[in-house]
Amino acid sequence: MVKRNGTRRASRDAWRAAAGVLCCAGLVLLTACGGGGDGDGTPPTATGTLEELAAKAHCEPRLQTDAQELRQANCTTKDGRYVLATFATDRGQREWINEANDYGGSYLIGRRWVAVSDATVIAALRGRLGGTVENAAPHGGSGAGDSGHHGS
Repeated sequence: MVKRNGTRRASRDAWRAAAGVLCCAGLVLLTACGGGGDGDGTPPTATGTLEELAAKAHCEPRLQTDAQELRQANCTTKDGRYVLATFATDRGQREWINEANDYGGSYLIGRRWVAVSDATVIAALRGRLGGTVENAAPHGGSGAGDSGHHGS
């Protein structure tokens, strides 16, 4: 009888230990995937209208396109010049990025917004807006940064 209770107690203790490990692992995952930055000092990805994003980036936007599906402005800050665009839909954003990738450059991407410039400006903007960086090499070129992918 003692052996049986001892086995139950050991089994119960093993389950408690496993549950504790799972809870700790879950907390680590929640912290890593939370609404904060990337853990590298980058702020959470900004959201808002073109004007709100421009204000967070310390830019006075010069509106170039003001359509329902796309708003686009030129911005100049102490870090340099860039284009800031906001989109009505995720699909519209992805299509715009896919087309723009043909021209090369660096892209800072957030939820329904994109900033485009050179890598140095994008790195500075990321410190204010968060987001994800994508770099594209110009297609069809023969200079530095050429990806070797050419249209047919």
